[in-house]
Amino acid sequence: MISEKRKFIHSLIFPSLFLIVIWIIKLYEHFLNLNFNFLGIYPLKVYGLAGIITSVFIHGDFNHLISNSLPVFILSVAIFYFYRGVAFKVISFIWVGTGILVWIIGRPAFHIGASGLVYGFASFIFFSGLLRKDNGLLALSLFVSFIYGSLIWGAFPTDVKISWEAHQMGLITGIIMAIVYRNRGPVKEKYSWEIEEEERLRENNNPVDFSQKDISVNYIWKEEEPKEEEEKNVNT
Repeated sequence: MISEKRKFIHSLIFPSLFLIVIWIIKLYEHFLNLNFNFLGIYPLKVYGLAGIITSVFIHGDFNHLISNSLPVFILSVAIFYFYRGVAFKVISFIWVGTGILVWIIGRPAFHIGASGLVYGFASFIFFSGLLRKDNGLLALSLFVSFIYGSLIWGAFPTDVKISWEAHQMGLITGIIMAIVYRNRGPVKEKYSWEIEEEERLRENNNPVDFSQKDISVNYIWKEEEPKEEEEKNVNT
């Protein structure tokens, strides 16, 4: 089984590479006095379709880039760490799904930036924790809501210069992924008393093996009434 240390290190690979790429692109733009905004999503135009993939790499200025860098890194690391088996599927769907929806409903302008990913990742982690009722994920969900709770206001048209469409579609795709993969993710650890209780119940429910009995004797076997499972206190 992979150690926690190696698992964490592996979780850093993709988020780190993504962060490096978006910073290199912005620095390249800056020092060569270029503008890559045409690589954004332009709704309902064929030339705007490429932006579904490329728009997340493009940022208007360094403030825009800085504001997206830390949250997209932290949230993507969390997804790779806690949802190792489905991380690429979740991230890919949020990435492409958000882009497609923005292309369909967005205003006629170039929509750029990774904030749609931030909203999608935060939404996925938050609602996944709620749906699974897992203590660890619930703690992470509370952390997400506390640190990025103000993100919800960005999903509404409060500023014409901000792509609230990308934010809103990111929230939606994140919720969809949380529902789709509600049964995937970290396995909840069981306490020793829970394991012993399960073993006891299995033993009590095992029927008599007649193949091992003397066939000259008639056996009367009455199934015992199932015992009610003791009520457990589980902190959720």
